[in-house]
Amino acid sequence: MQLSFAPEIPSDRYRTIEVSVHYPFPSRFFIFSAFAAVATFAHAAGEVPSAVPAPAATSTASGAPTKTTEIQPDLTDPAVVRAQQNLTRIANLVQHGVLPPNDQLKAQDDLSNALDMSILRYSAYTSDLLPEQADQMVAVAERLYLRSQKRSIQAAQLVATGIMARAEAESSGADVMSAKLQLDLAIERARLVKDMALQKSLVEAEDEVENHPEWNGKVYTRYDGNGVFTRTDFDKISAAFYSNFRHMIPVSADGQTAVHTSMGFNHAGRVDIALSPDQPEGVWLMRYLEKNHIPYYAFRSAVAHKATGAHIHLGPGSTKLVAVKSCCGTGF
Repeated sequence: MQLSFAPEIPSDRYRTIEVSVHYPFPSRFFIFSAFAAVATFAHAAGEVPSAVPAPAATSTASGAPTKTTEIQPDLTDPAVVRAQQNLTRIANLVQHGVLPPNDQLKAQDDLSNALDMSILRYSAYTSDLLPEQADQMVAVAERLYLRSQKRSIQAAQLVATGIMARAEAESSGADVMSAKLQLDLAIERARLVKDMALQKSLVEAEDEVENHPEWNGKVYTRYDGNGVFTRTDFDKISAAFYSNFRHMIPVSADGQTAVHTSMGFNHAGRVDIALSPDQPEGVWLMRYLEKNHIPYYAFRSAVAHKATGAHIHLGPGSTKLVAVKSCCGTGF
């Protein structure tokens, strides 16, 4: 049996396939089966539907809708528009038997990629990404990576059957490497976003503590010591901590940070340690500080119903910045 494709509608992706293709039935069956197997693998790996996701909706206890923080794809993005038009065109040709169903699967993937890329572009340029949006960014990058792996497997199978040139298949391998780099960058940015959010919550906690001394012994523990904390003190603390626990003391904020400055706090000469005062390392640290009369604040739980990470603040409490400075140093 002979299949002939019209010259004006060749496959958009695999240009090494000639206008007229003559395959015996067993070969065609093998090729289509290979594509179906890879598509099944992608679905099992968590492939998302190609349809544009609807905005997430939440509601309060009173039933009033609240605004979602989920990033939605940009349906006006030129790449999304082109991919949607291409999918519509190919779906019509597949419906009339002009193109094989696998061409529609490839167009479907192209649209999914375009939608996800529009989300990544937004997350890459926005300056106020939320932690939950950072998680979404990583999930999107993972989907793109999985699709690139699927395309690479498809290309390898086409090379094995002689349908695609090996040189053309190498571009699929490059796409996998690019998607992996993109995923690594998304993971790193998500980590930074969460670190910044945590630092902000710690600053807010310390600010509220100053206004609520009655929380001492409940939400936090305050020890004033001799009121002095220096870099020499911190070096001794670090050395003693390493000697006892054989790992470096976990510092979450050393001196003045961009977060403290943006919120109007002077954190110079202070250090935040990412330890709970209830864990063994935290208990040891507080005993050491008290033995050496070094001031600290130890936070155990949420402040004013806000989820703040447990930590130990070394030094006196942060003060308000009273004036805009031309230069703001970091550390001590």
